[in-house]
Amino acid sequence: MATATLDAPDVAGRPTPPPRRRAGARTTLTAGSSLGLGIAVTWFSLLVLIPLTAIVATSAERGWSGYVDTITNDQTMAAIQLTVGQAALVTGVNIVMGTLIAWVLVRDRFFGKRILDVVIDIPFALPTIVAGLVLLGLYGNNSPIGLDWAYTDRAVMLALAFVTLPFIVRTVQPVLEELDHDVEEAAASLGASRLTIFRRIILPSLVPAITAGAALSFARAIAEYGSLVLLSGNKPFSTEVVSVRVLSFIENGSTASAAAVASLMLAVALVVIVVLDVIQRRVSRRG
Repeated sequence: MATATLDAPDVAGRPTPPPRRRAGARTTLTAGSSLGLGIAVTWFSLLVLIPLTAIVATSAERGWSGYVDTITNDQTMAAIQLTVGQAALVTGVNIVMGTLIAWVLVRDRFFGKRILDVVIDIPFALPTIVAGLVLLGLYGNNSPIGLDWAYTDRAVMLALAFVTLPFIVRTVQPVLEELDHDVEEAAASLGASRLTIFRRIILPSLVPAITAGAALSFARAIAEYGSLVLLSGNKPFSTEVVSVRVLSFIENGSTASAAAVASLMLAVALVVIVVLDVIQRRVSRRG
C-alpha cells in the first residue's frame, strides 16, 4: 500500500504544506482599472480601428484587379513616388537638424534661447494653409530672398520640412535634459574622445527618441495637404502629392480608388514605423 510522504517539519514541528502550483498569470487590473481599460479601448476603436477597417474594406470593393489598376495608374504612381520620396528625404534632414537644434537648446546658453524654444512650436500651432501662404510669400514669384521655388518639387520639400521639424526636436529635447553629465565626465576623465562619448553614451540614449520623432515626422509628411495646396501647385506628374490625388478621387465620386491609395499609404507608414523600431532596438542593445 502506498504511503503519503510529508514535507519536512517546520520549526514548531508541524509538517510544511507542499508548495501550490501557480494556476497561470493573473491579471492585476482592479475594477476601476478594468473600466478605464474598456473606455480606452472603446475610444481608440471608435477613433482609429473602426475607421481604418472601413478604409481597408472600401478599398476592396472593386476587387484585387481594381485595386492594382488604381495603384499602378501612372498619375497615382507619380504622386506616391513624390510623396514617399520627399517624406523620406525630409525625415532624414529632420533627424540631423532636429537633433542639432535640440542639442543647442539644451546644452548651450545664448541670447534669444527662450524665443527660439517658443518659435520651434509655431508649425504645430499654425494652420497648414497659413503655413503654405507664408512659404509662398517667402519662396514665390516675389521672393524677398530671391528663391522662386514655388510650384516645383523643392516647394514640396520646403512645406514638409516646415510642418515636421518640431517632432524630432520635441522628442529629443527632454531626453537630453535628463542625461546624467557625470557619466560623460567620467568617460572623458578616462581618455574617451568627444566622438566616443557621443557614440557610446549619448547616442544610445537618444536613439529611441530620435526614432519616435522620425516616425511621427514621416507619418505627418506623407499625409500633408494644407501647406502644399498653395505652394506646390498640385501639377500632375510634377508636384501632385498623394493627399491631393485622394481628394481628386473623392471629388470624382471614386471612393474605392481613394480608399485604395489611402490603404497603401497606411501600409507604407506601418512598414516605416516597424523598421525604425527595429533600428532603435539594435542600436540601444549595442549601446
